[in-house]
Order: sequence, then structure tokens, then C-alpha cells
Amino acid sequence: MTPGKMGEARRQSVALLRRNLTSNGILAASRTPAAEARRYTRVFGRDAAICALGMALSGEPDLLDGARAGLVALGRHQADNGQIPKYIDPENAETDFWYVGCIDATLWWLIAVEFLGSHGAPDLSEELAPRIERALAWLHCQEHPQLRLLQQNEASDWADIMPRSGFVLYTNALWYRVKRLYGLPGAEATRFHFNHLFFPFSRDRPDYRRLRLMTDYVLDGARRSDLYLSFVNFSFWGEEGDVFGNLLAVLFGLAAEGPAGRVLDALAAEPVDTPLPVRAICTPIAPDAPLWRPYMDRHGQNRPWQYHNGGAWPFIGGFWVAALAAHGHREAARDALDRLIAANARASWAFNEWFHGQTGEPMGMPGQSWNAAMLLLACHALQEPVF
Repeated sequence: MTPGKMGEARRQSVALLRRNLTSNGILAASRTPAAEARRYTRVFGRDAAICALGMALSGEPDLLDGARAGLVALGRHQADNGQIPKYIDPENAETDFWYVGCIDATLWWLIAVEFLGSHGAPDLSEELAPRIERALAWLHCQEHPQLRLLQQNEASDWADIMPRSGFVLYTNALWYRVKRLYGLPGAEATRFHFNHLFFPFSRDRPDYRRLRLMTDYVLDGARRSDLYLSFVNFSFWGEEGDVFGNLLAVLFGLAAEGPAGRVLDALAAEPVDTPLPVRAICTPIAPDAPLWRPYMDRHGQNRPWQYHNGGAWPFIGGFWVAALAAHGHREAARDALDRLIAANARASWAFNEWFHGQTGEPMGMPGQSWNAAMLLLACHALQEPVF
């Protein structure tokens, strides 16, 4: 990794984010006829919030202001019950909350609001105080009152054509982070039950009998793994290896030092960064598997090694670099960043949405804002921890 290569990555990332910036925040992707047809030229709740992290770390005042504008615009379109929308189209007054809801947009929005205030932006907590309160209240209503974990329908987070439901690893890693950032009660109970439910292979047995029964189903039928389960529902669960969820568990402190090393070693052994950093899951769900759903074949998009079902997503690669660096794997982090830069630089810095998980073929929509933002975050993570 040369300083020149990192400098070029930073310049290209900042340039793309500026191209995709509007007065109401950052678009998910650059404007093209294809992007318009697929509604990528909207301000998405989760995308804009994740982008806000890299935009805040960029040191560029216009990007910081743009990140702030996006969070404010999303807040203006908050539902009466407190939910932040999946996306907004301010130009056409369109607001969308997805088929079965979009739980992580609200979680990422809260994380980004706090992150901007900690990284040079004027504090949004006072301006958005009523909206923050409603967002937290809405999430609290999704929380199991004894397990202190969020519950959700399937296909209702970023992996919105995947069959995760009940208690979902990725969502609850975000929930723990929100609890810590906002000083909410029960954070340690969330962490305790998170580790018992999503990694039930330790010798400890949970006290709550219904949690014990859920984990008994897993222990009777699951393969032993060093990764957290992607989700746990009543008598069924996910063993596909959710890379993003496992990385967030490591980055947000849900995994103690020993388990964090175990998770990173397991992901590296897959290896999830082959052919590119990184695949969304370790083992794709096959069409004849019990967890396969008809909607996964919509547009032929989510077949094995594609899209959420094993495709390689550069924006998740930014979290991979950050996790490796935060846990002392400096050489591996530098190598991952080098390969992440190369992935985004393909086709004259196309910043392609995702790549085939086996062949590395570019797929999806080019000009992805969160690829650029997470490349900035990855570069920063080599200098100091982000979370």
C-alpha cells in the first residue's frame, strides 16, 4: 500500500460523494437512467446514515454538511410512530417504508446522528431531540422485554431479500450500539442474551427457560461454528455466516477479545475476502434449502454467490478493514484495503455495487455512495479506531 494509492482512493471517493450529493443528503447511487428506474437515486435511510460515517471522517466541510442535511431530511419524513423510512424522494414527496418494514434504517440513523456530533458537525441532538425520542420509543416497542433483543420480520433489514427473522444478529449488534451511545437501560442484558442466543455453543446455559429452549433447538441440529448465527427463531436459525453481522459484533464490543479473535479468524479462514473484500455471507442458501424463499429469485438477483446471497460488497469491505485494524491485524488490514481500493477502481473507478462471490464479475449498480464513504472509513481505520 503506497501513500499515492491511498491518496488517489481518497480523491476518487470524495469526488463521487460530491457528485451524488443533493440539498437533501446523499443519493444511494449516481444518476443514470438505470439508477432512476431502480430508485437508486433516492436518499435511503441506512445508506445515508452509513455514508455519514465516512463523510464525517473525510474532513471535507461540504460532505459533513451534506451528511447532516440527509439525516435532517430523513427525520422530517419520520413516521408518526417513530420509524425512519427506508428511503425518501424529496423532489416527488415520496416516502417508502418497505414491504415488511425497515428496522435498520432507524438504528443506523440514530448511530449516525451521534457520530456526526462526535466528529466535527454541529450537534444534532437538540434540533432532533423529539425525533430521536420517538425513534428510540419505536425501537423499544420491538424489543423482547426479557431478552432485551429486537424482534423483526424477515427481509426487513439491509439484506432485504434474505429470510432472517425473529432475533437477527446484524440488527441486534446495531441495537446494542444504540443503547450504549444513548445511555439506554439494559445494554448489558442485551449483550448477555446476544452472546447466549447467537453463539449458543459455550458451556454456559442461559437462565431464562424460553431462551434455553430456543438454544436447545440449535444445539440439537446446528453445526458447531466459530461464527455467530445470523438469526434465531423458534426452532429454526441461520448458519450461512452473516459477515456484516459478525463484523459489527466485533466492532461494537459485543464479542470479548477472545471471541472477537475467533470470529475474525473464522472469516479469514473462509476466506470471505476472496475474490474481493468481502462476501456478504460465507455459504449461500441454495434453491432447494429449507430457508430458500420465492422472493429470493426475484429478477434472478439473489441466487447463490449473488447479491445478499454470497455476493461481495465493497462497502462491507470497509468494515472488514476496520475490524482487522482495530484488533491488531495490521498487515491483513493493509492488504484488505489494497484489494478494496482495486475493487472500487475497476472500470475507471466505477464504485460498483457488488461483485459475483465466485468469479468477481462486477454486478449491480455503479456509482455507489456507500462504497466511497466506506473506503474513506477504511483508510481512516488504519490510522486510528473508528468505533
